[in-house]
Amino acid sequence: MFKKILIANRGEIAVRIIRTCRILGIKTVAVYSEADQHAVHVYEADESYLLGGARVAESYLKIEKIIEIAKRSKTEAIHPGYGLLSENAEFARRCEEAGLVFIGPSSEVISVMGSKIEARKQMEKAGVPVVPGITRSLANEEEAINAAEKLGYPVILKASAGGGGIGMQVVQNADELRKTFEGNQKRAADFFGNGDLFIEKYLKNPRHIEIQILADLFGNTVYLWERECSVQRRHQKVLEEAPSAFLDESTRQKMGEAAVMAAKSIGYQSAGTVEFLVDEEKNFYFLEMNTRLQVEHPVTEEITGLDLVEQQLRIAAGEPLGFHQREVKRDGHAIEVRIYAEDPRTFFPSPGTIKELFLPDGEGIRNEVGVSRQSVVTPFYDPMIAKLIAKGITRVEAIERMQEALSHYKVTGIKTNIPLLLQVVKHEAFRNGNTTTDFIAKYLQVKK
Repeated sequence: MFKKILIANRGEIAVRIIRTCRILGIKTVAVYSEADQHAVHVYEADESYLLGGARVAESYLKIEKIIEIAKRSKTEAIHPGYGLLSENAEFARRCEEAGLVFIGPSSEVISVMGSKIEARKQMEKAGVPVVPGITRSLANEEEAINAAEKLGYPVILKASAGGGGIGMQVVQNADELRKTFEGNQKRAADFFGNGDLFIEKYLKNPRHIEIQILADLFGNTVYLWERECSVQRRHQKVLEEAPSAFLDESTRQKMGEAAVMAAKSIGYQSAGTVEFLVDEEKNFYFLEMNTRLQVEHPVTEEITGLDLVEQQLRIAAGEPLGFHQREVKRDGHAIEVRIYAEDPRTFFPSPGTIKELFLPDGEGIRNEVGVSRQSVVTPFYDPMIAKLIAKGITRVEAIERMQEALSHYKVTGIKTNIPLLLQVVKHEAFRNGNTTTDFIAKYLQVKK
């Protein structure tokens, strides 16, 4: 096992990784920007080093600086967390060239899965179901219109290198496609340095269900059941739960086996997530593969009893998984909500200083937090400040515990999305398991 690792991230995920490393006896190195000099992860780590200015381009995205600090601090490996450089193939490659272990899959695998077009091609070849679409980059709007007419409207225009809903647009007809094509192409190029767009058939009101996998270096790949992530706003997840209230055991097994097949087809090694869209008839279609730890990984940990960060570390250190598929348990139900520093009416970020912070506690409640009282929430980073997880023997019990915990969660000095989260968990449609991807827009009168 590693003696010391560097965590190339910030906030609650950096704190989360530090916690597991402490249990395993691994020393940790934190990096931080000028805006984060008093952040929780800076004090939690064994060592901390300044990266640069407040903006991510001046700090958390500086590959050479991160590698230089890793060498100076004599670390053996780098954990990228999620977001930032976690799915950056160039960062993984530079770590490999520097003799540092990148805690994740190889740079080649990240590169393939980082392109939605290449990922579609790979899944088609592996026999994994994909959403009907055009598996190539579209040269111009006329080619896009021809492709859309073959598929039938509505269709969804997507950025090949995209994420977080950026460069994604549902279009109902040719006129809409003409109006949006160039703008989405430019937006994708600005955000991702790649303006390639492709088209898929738009599935109306599907469920977004993902499969967590683990794959060691010895050919053992397992799936750790599913997470339903259908409660979304603007294609970004708001609430996740495990297991899904929608799947039957047969579909659950088929999706798990498809995820394993997808991972094996690309030689995947590490923790990863295969995301699917599932229609009303329980037909499922590959959406994308995330080559990193997911924000929502705690709900899987709660129902399996596994520490996914620990598993990542052990795989990266060359250890075999200590179990096989038949030994993966599933116990109870877990729900996670993301606490954002944002105005619940406008959804604009709400920077400022946290004056009071009260975290709920009790049976089945887990908090993942990257801030504390007097922490400054800046406008430079993602506004997620914490995650709240509730587990119960049943889904009903998990919901009740979540509602109670949210009711007692207290943050002052900034605005948060807690009122929206309470609306979700109290709503009859959510409690009945009617959580398709249009849930928030349909039931809460909130724009997608």
